[in-house]
Amino acid sequence: MSQERAKRATLPPAQENIEKLEKVVKQGNYYGAQQMFKSISARYVSAERYSEALDILKCGACLQLENGQVTCGSELALLFVETLVKGKVSYNEETLDHVRKIYEKFPRPSVPQNLDLTDDDDDEMQKLSEAIAAAKTRVDCCSSFLKASIKWSAEFGALRYGSPELHEMLADYIYSQSPEVDMVKVSFHFVRGRNLKKFASTIINFMGKCYPGEDDLAIARAILMYLSLGNLRDANKLMDEVEKEMQSKHLDFPRSELMEFVNYLLLTLQRDALPLFNMLRQNYKTSIDRDPLFNELLDEVAKKFYGVQRKSPLQGVFGDIFKMMGGE
Repeated sequence: MSQERAKRATLPPAQENIEKLEKVVKQGNYYGAQQMFKSISARYVSAERYSEALDILKCGACLQLENGQVTCGSELALLFVETLVKGKVSYNEETLDHVRKIYEKFPRPSVPQNLDLTDDDDDEMQKLSEAIAAAKTRVDCCSSFLKASIKWSAEFGALRYGSPELHEMLADYIYSQSPEVDMVKVSFHFVRGRNLKKFASTIINFMGKCYPGEDDLAIARAILMYLSLGNLRDANKLMDEVEKEMQSKHLDFPRSELMEFVNYLLLTLQRDALPLFNMLRQNYKTSIDRDPLFNELLDEVAKKFYGVQRKSPLQGVFGDIFKMMGGE
């Protein structure tokens, strides 16, 4: 028997170790349990018993997160994804369900939004500061786990941009748990998902919170992000969904030059009409310039629909996010 086989044979079934580790967590020894989850799962990985290593790491991540140990839980969650990669585990519904179960354990307390306290409220300011720091940590930890999961899913069987379900989870967590929401990141992930209704509801919810006169930016950004992927169908569907939901809630759909531009753009892209596309960009330049991201997205739209090569690679915020997610 080879040394590797001997190593595999000497390890007990993972469940025995899981039961022992659960007791350590119940005693409140989170740090001790963390070290044990890491060292014991590593033995199963080195013995190439990946399925059992995954069981141990999933159990550890869930237990730590259930007990509010976000940093510990997310560390084990990341090790879970690393083990999926090491074990060359295929993306399928069963594995996605394991990732989802860990994701669902990330805490979702109400996020502080009241930032109008006076300097006299020292205790309240301290509590608010701590709550904001905790919220940022949660978002960072959950984002790291889901970004790694998206990368794994793209490499081992999901769509080119990774699992749509994982993108939706990340968009939802960033939106619901960030003290200051970055709608660029939220939209980036929603357009790589499939849940148009949820995306439309999120945009409308955000429009109720953003600065007056900037509600049209949220819609335009989402539409242009779909179009930058060459996805005209979902761009049109999202526009319809937003209009329909706003109507049902008796809200006024924003009427602005930017929205006018977006509507004309959606019609133009149905035809082989590059000169008209360029004319629209020129005529509505002032509206487009309201957000530096829009020109970058429109350069990508020109490339996708009309084969116009970009003069330079993606720059700025969008370029950074695109690179971060492993885009071209």
